[in-house]
Amino acid sequence: MGDVYNSIVYPPKSKDRPGSVLTVEEEAATRKFLENVNKWRIANSMVELPWASAVKFLMARKFNVERALMLYQQHEIMRIREGLKYFDSSSEPLRKELAQGKFTILPSKDPNGATLALFNLFLHEPGQVSHQTVLQCVVYQLDIALEEIETQRNGLVFIYNMSNSKYSNFDYDLSQKMLTLLKGCYPARLKKVLIVTAPLWFKAPFKVLRLFVREKLRDRVFTVNLTQLLLHVEPSSLPSELGGSLNYSHQTWMKACQTIAEEKGGELLTMTHSTTQSRSPAASSSPIHLPEQELLGISNGLEETLRFDEDCEDDITEPIASCTSVSSQVNGKLSEHVDAVSLVDKITDVPVSIECMVGEESPASLDVFDSVIDEEGMSLDEFVTYVRTTTRNGLFDQYQETNRYTDVLCYDHTRVILSRDDNDGDTDYINANFVDGYKQKNAFISCQGPLPRTYTDMWQMVWEQRVCVIVMTTRTVERGRTKCGQYWPLEPSTVLDCGHYRINCDSIENYQDFILTELTLTNTRTGEKRSVSHFAFSSWPDYGTPESALSMLQFLQCVRERQAEMTAELIGWTGHPLGPPIVVHCSAGIGRTGTFCTLDIAIRKFEDTEKIDIKRTVDCIRGMRAFSIQMPDQYVFCHLAFLEYVLNMGYVEEIDLTGFDEDIQD
Repeated sequence: MGDVYNSIVYPPKSKDRPGSVLTVEEEAATRKFLENVNKWRIANSMVELPWASAVKFLMARKFNVERALMLYQQHEIMRIREGLKYFDSSSEPLRKELAQGKFTILPSKDPNGATLALFNLFLHEPGQVSHQTVLQCVVYQLDIALEEIETQRNGLVFIYNMSNSKYSNFDYDLSQKMLTLLKGCYPARLKKVLIVTAPLWFKAPFKVLRLFVREKLRDRVFTVNLTQLLLHVEPSSLPSELGGSLNYSHQTWMKACQTIAEEKGGELLTMTHSTTQSRSPAASSSPIHLPEQELLGISNGLEETLRFDEDCEDDITEPIASCTSVSSQVNGKLSEHVDAVSLVDKITDVPVSIECMVGEESPASLDVFDSVIDEEGMSLDEFVTYVRTTTRNGLFDQYQETNRYTDVLCYDHTRVILSRDDNDGDTDYINANFVDGYKQKNAFISCQGPLPRTYTDMWQMVWEQRVCVIVMTTRTVERGRTKCGQYWPLEPSTVLDCGHYRINCDSIENYQDFILTELTLTNTRTGEKRSVSHFAFSSWPDYGTPESALSMLQFLQCVRERQAEMTAELIGWTGHPLGPPIVVHCSAGIGRTGTFCTLDIAIRKFEDTEKIDIKRTVDCIRGMRAFSIQMPDQYVFCHLAFLEYVLNMGYVEEIDLTGFDEDIQD
């Protein structure tokens, strides 16, 4: 298409005619639309909507006046309620947000002529920018792109690039707002949404989010890897980071945006001018009333369900729901099944190879792959049948058989041995055991939650085993009882001294189900410093299991990703490519701790062999850490959580567990 940044088609300067030739019927529809809209705008002391802007709303709804008015109403509600009434693209923080290229319009088209909009998630830092600024960045560029007649005619393809992104980049509420904007609040035909290289922690909530989207939109949303992306968009239309050959400059696009905005002035859709421009200075302080009865004769409540015509094949939009989190709704839907997202790709946890640098010897066994976890097990179909026919009661009975040995606390053959020279108590004991992962010797250290008298032992173990990640699956206090001591500093820039170990709190990130604290561990005797990431999972009830595995699966994936990042940066590591042991603890270090380890092992084994055997995995773990999996509900949870994993990942489209909960015993 050439240099699209210099080829946007502008309508004539007169606002009385559109930029493309309309039929008599289309012009009549435009006049009727403007009559309704401008009646409301004048009543609210706003300038009249230009003809060219009206055409955009009508073209997005194939000149159906009623439906175009509904779209305009939702457009105004969104812009007013999200606080996007006035902004200046040259002022901060919007100028910085526009400049970094987090969101951009590519100078190319898809095979059907649709404009390509790209959002790069890895550039998004939720704690550093507001939703309002990000949405301003998006709509400013979309408004400019929509000046091109071809974009109005052929629509928009939204590429949500998750390559190189981390869980900390993801903002659920912002993602929902952008989807809300595109699916029912913006006058552009949304042809397709392409979610590129989505990791597990996104796929799971996304499948639930699909429940709240109309079927026509669900059918046009795809999660794809880079190879599959090329089935939707030609390589020549994609930048190199997405597997294409397109040379483009976001800075050039920004200059084009500035030029067009200056030339078009108040005729643009953008909030800078037409949407909320006051007709008089006195009116500037007056509140803008949402479009209600005087515009469409319908309520402006965001919970209203407006039925659009079903015969418009291009229309995959719907009126907006509230632009706030749907977490409360989602929590009630976690166990529901939606059709598997097409063409899902498996998780990638670590780089294909990690360079092993010469340095300090790893504390792991010389054969770091010599795990007791084998490759045997059932196929997925066999496992589903097994769970269904065994039933919940059958798994309870099986657990009781597995739980027959109750006289060993901390096995000698797997216990972690502290250095006596380093230990102030002149003992090498800590209540902690090495636990193998799948094809990984000593993948975990399962231990008790430390109390004040054992804080120093805990940090000595972390130091000596070169631990990068600590996973805590309990809260410090539950049901009025202390479950674990506060063995790490609780506030940023605070310090805790334990023996000759100093722990600095560098940062704290709060997520819905866990808290991530980044720490610096210093050996005050040597002055050496190391980074440690502390994950505190808060959504697991004591002596029970979560209602859904979704939060645990997301949490597990975040732990994996952080461990991979820190291992890649670990100087002198010559052990297993997956890194040093991950310390996992709850209170006793057996129940929730064992469940976490079991899930990780089962998933890794299935990814490698497509085989499952939860019972054998639990037996192996118990041979290393006594009592692992403390309650029968936790044993059942491991089975159901694995099924939820394969369902969310698209390995199966549905799972029939009819009869699984029949005849439940109290």
